[in-house]
Amino acid sequence: MNWQPASACGNDCRPGDSARASTITVVMRVAGLLAVLLLGLLPAALLGGAALRVLPRAILAVLGVRLVRRGPAPRPGSLLVANHVSWLDVVALHAMMPVRLVAKHDVRQWPGIGATAGRSGAIFIDRTRPKALPRTVDEVAAALRGGRSVAVFPEGTTFCGTEQGQFRPALFQAAIDAGAPVTPMSISYDSAEAAFLGAETLWESVLRVARVRRLTVTLVTAPALRPESGAGRRALARAAQASLGGGGYRLAA
Repeated sequence: MNWQPASACGNDCRPGDSARASTITVVMRVAGLLAVLLLGLLPAALLGGAALRVLPRAILAVLGVRLVRRGPAPRPGSLLVANHVSWLDVVALHAMMPVRLVAKHDVRQWPGIGATAGRSGAIFIDRTRPKALPRTVDEVAAALRGGRSVAVFPEGTTFCGTEQGQFRPALFQAAIDAGAPVTPMSISYDSAEAAFLGAETLWESVLRVARVRRLTVTLVTAPALRPESGAGRRALARAAQASLGGGGYRLAA
Protein backbone atom coordinates (compact mmCIF):
# COMPACT_ATOMS: atom_id res chain seq x y z
CA MET A 1 0.00 0.00 0.00
CA ASN A 2 1.39 3.43 -0.98
CA TRP A 3 1.38 6.39 1.34
CA GLN A 4 0.99 9.18 -1.21
CA PRO A 5 -0.56 12.35 0.20
CA ALA A 6 -2.44 14.21 -2.54
CA SER A 7 -2.88 17.94 -3.03
CA ALA A 8 -5.90 19.43 -4.77
CA CYS A 9 -3.88 22.54 -5.69
CA GLY A 10 -3.32 23.22 -9.39
CA ASN A 11 -2.88 26.03 -11.87
CA ASP A 12 -6.14 27.62 -10.72
CA CYS A 13 -4.34 28.45 -7.44
CA ARG A 14 -2.07 30.87 -9.32
CA PRO A 15 -3.66 34.26 -10.08
CA GLY A 16 -1.00 34.95 -12.72
CA ASP A 17 -0.66 38.60 -11.73
CA SER A 18 3.04 38.63 -10.79
CA ALA A 19 5.27 41.10 -12.60
CA ARG A 20 7.31 39.32 -15.26
CA ALA A 21 11.04 39.51 -15.87
CA SER A 22 12.34 40.38 -19.32
CA THR A 23 13.26 37.59 -21.71
CA ILE A 24 16.96 38.36 -21.41
CA THR A 25 16.72 38.20 -17.60
CA VAL A 26 15.02 34.80 -17.80
CA VAL A 27 17.72 33.50 -20.17
CA MET A 28 20.48 34.81 -17.90
CA ARG A 29 18.88 33.24 -14.82
CA VAL A 30 18.48 29.82 -16.41
CA ALA A 31 22.03 29.94 -17.80
CA GLY A 32 23.31 31.02 -14.37
CA LEU A 33 21.46 28.17 -12.68
CA LEU A 34 22.92 25.60 -15.08
CA ALA A 35 26.40 27.03 -14.52
CA VAL A 36 26.01 26.92 -10.74
CA LEU A 37 24.83 23.31 -10.87
CA LEU A 38 27.56 22.20 -13.28
CA LEU A 39 30.30 23.90 -11.28
CA GLY A 40 28.89 23.43 -7.79
CA LEU A 41 27.25 20.03 -7.50
CA LEU A 42 30.44 17.98 -7.61
CA PRO A 43 32.41 20.11 -5.08
CA ALA A 44 29.37 20.17 -2.78
CA ALA A 45 28.98 16.38 -3.02
CA LEU A 46 32.69 15.75 -2.44
CA LEU A 47 33.54 18.43 0.11
CA GLY A 48 30.34 18.81 2.11
CA GLY A 49 30.50 21.29 4.97
CA ALA A 50 30.59 24.94 3.90
CA ALA A 51 30.27 23.97 0.23
CA LEU A 52 26.77 22.70 0.96
CA ARG A 53 25.82 26.17 2.23
CA VAL A 54 27.36 28.05 -0.70
CA LEU A 55 25.53 26.04 -3.38
CA PRO A 56 21.93 26.79 -2.26
CA ARG A 57 22.77 30.46 -1.68
CA ALA A 58 24.18 30.64 -5.21
CA ILE A 59 21.02 29.00 -6.61
CA LEU A 60 18.81 31.58 -4.92
CA ALA A 61 21.06 34.41 -6.09
CA VAL A 62 21.12 33.45 -9.78
CA LEU A 63 17.33 32.98 -9.81
CA GLY A 64 16.82 36.39 -8.22
CA VAL A 65 15.18 34.94 -5.10
CA ARG A 66 15.56 36.94 -1.89
CA LEU A 67 15.67 35.00 1.38
CA VAL A 68 14.21 36.54 4.54
CA ARG A 69 14.53 34.82 7.91
CA ARG A 70 12.56 35.77 11.02
CA GLY A 71 11.99 34.32 14.45
CA PRO A 72 14.22 32.56 16.95
CA ALA A 73 17.12 30.51 15.62
CA PRO A 74 16.49 26.77 16.12
CA ARG A 75 18.97 25.16 18.45
CA PRO A 76 21.07 22.29 17.09
CA GLY A 77 19.32 18.96 17.45
CA SER A 78 15.85 20.33 16.65
CA LEU A 79 13.16 18.75 14.51
CA LEU A 80 12.14 21.49 12.07
CA VAL A 81 8.63 20.99 10.70
CA ALA A 82 7.43 23.21 7.88
CA ASN A 83 4.64 23.59 5.39
CA HIS A 84 5.65 22.61 1.85
CA VAL A 85 5.15 24.87 -1.17
CA SER A 86 8.01 24.41 -3.61
CA TRP A 87 11.31 22.72 -4.39
CA LEU A 88 12.72 26.12 -3.42
CA ASP A 89 11.79 25.31 0.20
CA VAL A 90 14.66 22.82 0.32
CA VAL A 91 17.11 25.29 -1.19
CA ALA A 92 16.10 28.01 1.27
CA LEU A 93 16.38 25.67 4.28
CA HIS A 94 19.91 24.59 3.32
CA ALA A 95 20.88 28.21 2.68
CA MET A 96 19.63 29.17 6.14
CA MET A 97 21.34 26.59 8.35
CA PRO A 98 23.03 23.18 8.45
CA VAL A 99 20.20 20.67 8.42
CA ARG A 100 19.51 17.09 7.46
CA LEU A 101 16.44 16.77 5.30
CA VAL A 102 13.92 13.94 5.14
CA ALA A 103 13.42 13.43 1.38
CA LYS A 104 11.49 10.97 -0.76
CA HIS A 105 13.63 8.04 -1.87
CA ASP A 106 13.30 8.98 -5.56
CA VAL A 107 15.67 11.92 -4.96
CA ARG A 108 18.53 9.49 -4.35
CA GLN A 109 18.41 8.53 -8.05
CA TRP A 110 18.51 12.09 -9.43
CA PRO A 111 21.83 12.65 -11.26
CA GLY A 112 24.15 14.89 -9.26
CA ILE A 113 21.42 16.08 -6.92
CA GLY A 114 20.99 12.64 -5.35
CA ALA A 115 24.68 12.41 -4.48
CA THR A 116 24.65 15.95 -3.08
CA ALA A 117 21.56 15.19 -1.00
CA GLY A 118 23.20 12.07 0.37
CA ARG A 119 26.38 13.99 1.17
CA SER A 120 24.36 16.60 3.06
CA GLY A 121 22.97 13.83 5.28
CA ALA A 122 19.53 13.48 3.73
CA ILE A 123 17.36 10.78 5.27
CA PHE A 124 15.40 9.06 2.52
CA ILE A 125 11.86 7.85 3.09
CA ASP A 126 10.14 5.30 0.86
CA ARG A 127 6.41 5.99 0.82
CA THR A 128 5.77 2.76 -1.06
CA ARG A 129 7.00 0.73 1.93
CA PRO A 130 5.02 1.68 5.07
CA LYS A 131 6.79 -1.08 7.03
CA ALA A 132 10.08 0.83 6.59
CA LEU A 133 8.69 3.92 8.36
CA PRO A 134 9.76 2.87 11.89
CA ARG A 135 13.34 2.55 10.63
CA THR A 136 13.15 6.09 9.22
CA VAL A 137 11.79 7.37 12.54
CA ASP A 138 14.70 5.69 14.34
CA GLU A 139 17.19 7.27 11.92
CA VAL A 140 15.72 10.74 12.50
CA ALA A 141 15.75 10.21 16.28
CA ALA A 142 19.42 9.13 16.15
CA ALA A 143 20.33 12.28 14.21
CA LEU A 144 18.52 14.44 16.76
CA ARG A 145 20.27 12.73 19.67
CA GLY A 146 23.56 13.38 17.89
CA GLY A 147 22.87 17.12 17.87
CA ARG A 148 21.93 17.37 14.18
CA SER A 149 18.83 19.31 13.20
CA VAL A 150 16.45 17.50 10.86
CA ALA A 151 13.88 19.18 8.61
CA VAL A 152 10.60 17.50 7.72
CA PHE A 153 7.61 18.49 5.57
CA PRO A 154 4.81 16.67 7.42
CA GLU A 155 2.15 17.54 4.81
CA GLY A 156 3.86 14.94 2.62
CA THR A 157 3.48 16.94 -0.61
CA THR A 158 3.38 20.53 -1.85
CA PHE A 159 0.43 22.88 -1.42
CA CYS A 160 -0.04 26.38 -2.84
CA GLY A 161 -0.51 28.03 0.56
CA THR A 162 -4.13 29.13 0.15
CA GLU A 163 -4.75 25.43 0.71
CA GLN A 164 -2.74 23.39 3.20
CA GLY A 165 -2.54 19.74 4.11
CA GLN A 166 -2.69 18.22 7.56
CA PHE A 167 0.59 17.51 9.32
CA ARG A 168 1.03 13.74 9.41
CA PRO A 169 2.24 12.67 12.86
CA ALA A 170 4.58 9.75 12.17
CA LEU A 171 7.93 11.57 12.17
CA PHE A 172 7.01 13.61 15.26
CA GLN A 173 7.63 10.36 17.14
CA ALA A 174 11.34 10.85 16.48
CA ALA A 175 11.34 14.08 18.52
CA ILE A 176 9.48 12.34 21.35
CA ASP A 177 11.89 9.39 21.32
CA ALA A 178 14.94 11.68 21.28
CA GLY A 179 13.55 14.26 23.73
CA ALA A 180 14.28 16.89 21.08
CA PRO A 181 12.58 20.27 20.61
CA VAL A 182 10.20 20.70 17.69
CA THR A 183 10.54 24.01 15.84
CA PRO A 184 7.57 24.87 13.61
CA MET A 185 8.55 26.90 10.55
CA SER A 186 6.30 28.80 8.17
CA ILE A 187 7.52 29.08 4.56
CA SER A 188 5.83 31.70 2.40
CA TYR A 189 6.38 33.39 -0.95
CA ASP A 190 5.20 36.72 -2.27
CA SER A 191 4.15 35.11 -5.55
CA ALA A 192 2.11 31.97 -6.10
CA GLU A 193 4.29 31.27 -9.15
CA ALA A 194 6.76 29.62 -6.76
CA ALA A 195 4.34 26.80 -5.95
CA PHE A 196 5.31 23.40 -7.37
CA LEU A 197 1.96 21.77 -8.07
CA GLY A 198 0.19 18.93 -9.78
CA ALA A 199 1.83 17.21 -12.73
CA GLU A 200 4.22 20.09 -13.38
CA THR A 201 7.80 19.00 -14.02
CA LEU A 202 10.76 20.43 -12.14
CA TRP A 203 11.99 22.11 -15.33
CA GLU A 204 8.60 23.79 -15.89
CA SER A 205 8.65 25.06 -12.31
CA VAL A 206 12.21 26.40 -12.67
CA LEU A 207 11.15 28.38 -15.76
CA ARG A 208 8.09 29.68 -13.95
CA VAL A 209 10.25 30.93 -11.06
CA ALA A 210 12.79 32.47 -13.44
CA ARG A 211 10.04 34.48 -15.16
CA VAL A 212 9.00 36.27 -11.94
CA ARG A 213 10.60 39.71 -11.80
CA ARG A 214 11.11 39.65 -8.04
CA LEU A 215 10.54 36.76 -5.66
CA THR A 216 10.98 36.61 -1.89
CA VAL A 217 10.85 33.51 0.28
CA THR A 218 10.27 34.13 3.97
CA LEU A 219 11.09 31.57 6.65
CA VAL A 220 9.55 32.29 10.04
CA THR A 221 10.34 30.08 13.00
CA ALA A 222 7.96 29.83 15.94
CA PRO A 223 9.09 29.18 19.53
CA ALA A 224 10.15 25.58 20.00
CA LEU A 225 7.75 22.99 21.34
CA ARG A 226 9.24 20.61 23.88
CA PRO A 227 7.56 17.21 24.08
CA GLU A 228 6.57 16.36 27.63
CA SER A 229 6.70 12.89 29.09
CA GLY A 230 3.81 10.89 27.71
CA ALA A 231 3.19 13.32 24.84
CA GLY A 232 1.49 11.83 21.80
CA ARG A 233 2.76 12.44 18.28
CA ARG A 234 -0.70 13.38 17.00
CA ALA A 235 -1.15 16.09 19.62
CA LEU A 236 2.37 17.34 18.91
CA ALA A 237 1.64 17.49 15.16
CA ARG A 238 -1.56 19.46 15.77
CA ALA A 239 0.21 21.89 18.10
CA ALA A 240 3.03 22.43 15.60
CA GLN A 241 0.67 23.14 12.71
CA ALA A 242 -1.49 25.44 14.83
CA SER A 243 1.56 27.55 15.73
CA LEU A 244 2.54 28.25 12.12
CA GLY A 245 0.10 31.07 11.59
CA GLY A 246 -0.14 30.37 7.86
CA GLY A 247 2.37 29.94 5.10
CA GLY A 248 2.60 29.38 1.39
CA TYR A 249 1.56 32.33 -0.76
CA ARG A 250 1.25 35.77 0.72
CA LEU A 251 0.87 39.09 -1.01
CA ALA A 252 3.83 41.39 -0.52
CA ALA A 253 3.20 44.08 2.07
